[in-house]
Amino acid sequence: MAQSPEQKKNYQVVKAFKALNTKANRTAIADEEFAWIENIQPIGYGNLKVIPSQSNVGISWANTVTHIDSSNIENEDYILAFQSNGSAQAYKISSNTVVTVANAGTFSATGVISKQWKNERATIVDPEKGYYTWDGANLITVGCITNIGITNPGSGYTQPPLVTISAPNQTNGVQATAIAFISNAAGTITNITINNGGTGFTAFPTLTVAPPTSSTGVQAQAVVSSLAGGSIYGVQITNPGYGYTAIPSITVTGGGGNSANLTATLGSGLVSGISITNAGTGYTSTPSVTISGGGGNNATAVAGFLSFANNTVGVTITNGGTGYTSSPNVTISGGGGNNAAATAIIAGGAVVGVVMTNPGSGYTSNPNVTISGGGGNGATATAAATTKANNGLETFQGRVWISQGRTVFYSAAGQYNDFSSISASNLTLADDTLHSNINSLLSANNFLYVFGDDSINVFSDVRVGTNGITTFTNTNVSASVGSRRPGSIFPYFRSVLFMNDYGIYALVGATTTKISDALDGIFPLIDFSYPITGGQVLINNILCAAFNFYYNDPVIGLRPIQAVFFDKKWFITSQGTLLRTTSVPRLGIIYLYGTGGTDLIRAYANSTANVSTRLLTALWPMQDTIRTKQALKFGIEATLTQGGVLNVTVDSETGSSPSYTLTNVSLGWTNNLGATIPWQNNSLVTIGWLVSSGYSLYKSDAMQYGKYLGLTVTSNSPAMVYNTFEMEHELRVRF
Repeated sequence: MAQSPEQKKNYQVVKAFKALNTKANRTAIADEEFAWIENIQPIGYGNLKVIPSQSNVGISWANTVTHIDSSNIENEDYILAFQSNGSAQAYKISSNTVVTVANAGTFSATGVISKQWKNERATIVDPEKGYYTWDGANLITVGCITNIGITNPGSGYTQPPLVTISAPNQTNGVQATAIAFISNAAGTITNITINNGGTGFTAFPTLTVAPPTSSTGVQAQAVVSSLAGGSIYGVQITNPGYGYTAIPSITVTGGGGNSANLTATLGSGLVSGISITNAGTGYTSTPSVTISGGGGNNATAVAGFLSFANNTVGVTITNGGTGYTSSPNVTISGGGGNNAAATAIIAGGAVVGVVMTNPGSGYTSNPNVTISGGGGNGATATAAATTKANNGLETFQGRVWISQGRTVFYSAAGQYNDFSSISASNLTLADDTLHSNINSLLSANNFLYVFGDDSINVFSDVRVGTNGITTFTNTNVSASVGSRRPGSIFPYFRSVLFMNDYGIYALVGATTTKISDALDGIFPLIDFSYPITGGQVLINNILCAAFNFYYNDPVIGLRPIQAVFFDKKWFITSQGTLLRTTSVPRLGIIYLYGTGGTDLIRAYANSTANVSTRLLTALWPMQDTIRTKQALKFGIEATLTQGGVLNVTVDSETGSSPSYTLTNVSLGWTNNLGATIPWQNNSLVTIGWLVSSGYSLYKSDAMQYGKYLGLTVTSNSPAMVYNTFEMEHELRVRF
């Protein structure tokens, strides 16, 4: 007898696996997609592979970690952990040991950033306390010398004197060095003035400069360089000589003319400038500057230093005034802080600059500046308090870049500590595309990316001109999408991935594209009060991008999960209580480390430990969305490398199948490899199979009704591969 349409058996077979899709309802996603797939990687056709579990490294940090990052220092890989009490530690991977980087109170409790400089040190910026480096042994405040002002040029210098800057007050700091220049050497002829060019000269006459009175001096020499109308028009000094203590006479002979009169000018030997040759590190207070040698005396100078500490003061001259014969007093008052001090520098009777000998601390607003004394009047200046926190740090194009508010500071070419040379400077982003302050800096793909809340700029083509000044291009590539989650911004192949509060995006060149449509059902349930971090990681030898966040799971409750991306596909992982994560490249492999408090965890590291997996297939319409279906049987093809247990429910649009009770709890059957597979169940679980290794088809009778049918599969078994999902069903009534 022929079967009626209601009795005809139909089959659903899903093998061409895709990935997670939470954007659409479970009844509307593609047959090959999953409403949820956790700790299972959808690698390809017939290949859903259970991922490895996390591994506890076995070390504990001293306190709760608020920032974690990695650096390679002299070919040793470290994981740096900055902690809630202001301390920092480093985990040395090769020796599995922990060393102290900084004691409690050194850093702020949160907001510290670290990046690698070459492979010789980690650079560190604190939002409030400034800029540091760590070379694997020594933590140094990068208090570098920014400028040196001459307070007395002295006199009598016949050659540039020696400039000595005192040692830094931090152990293992780098002592700054500088060289001096003199405007004209004492005892030399610097100029010859033509008082009277004479008349009747038909040929160049001879000039003779009288010899110096000193027996050890050298006689100066000069020649007439041009005649005009029978008069001497130009004179050139060919040897300035030295040893002159009084203005020598100049004799004019020959040339057929007469009445010429010339006067020589002696050099005074002033120190005209001091150039910093090494900005040094480790200066937390103003060093002394000593000028010695060079044959002169009385020259003095004062140095200023920079640390990027917040709530400090800088002073700018707005009017140099007139008549100053000595350095006037500079008084800084108000602004809520204390101890700021400065020295005025004068030249030509005017105040030409101010050197901050102490930038002070605690300033929350701009203080007042008063200039008094010094024999002159009219000089004015303004003070600016640094009230914007350091919010970005990166190494790019052989420089260190630090952002503060809307301003990006960059060091001199090839230097991590020199922010004073001519090739160092800063740029303030004034465009309204940056609505607030900079949130993060990232170096990748030959660009420096500058992230705001809803904008991205890129710096590129950094070069030093013939005048020594650095130039580069600044291009806005996104005026509507950015990120205020700096821990979620990282490179992935030739793109930059980042997460904000409404999606995950890929920036490729100048194009920003949302790639997280499949996660749209997850984003409303993310708790953004927890950190958002991420990084690259190899999972099953595939380079993936993982974003770690806390998720208000409707079934389990608040928990940390990772949204993992590769090959345009998403899946979910749960690797323990991870609060912060970072990528660690080591020996050609990219790992993901993280911490949820004081334990250090390596994600995706243990392929033999049990791992909790869960997948929900689509609710399949079975090629007919009108009729109700009755599930008769379901099957799962899987390959196990070791024993495992699967638990399965058959789902419809209205619910899941009840628990099955089997009368024979040790019933078994033989698979196609000849192995006997026992399976067991009790009233407390849905269905469970206990299986040894190898490929098997797991199947069972089923009882479920619905217009849409699907499977929920859970397990704690490791190293498993799902190959196919199958269901046998019959069509029942319409509507």
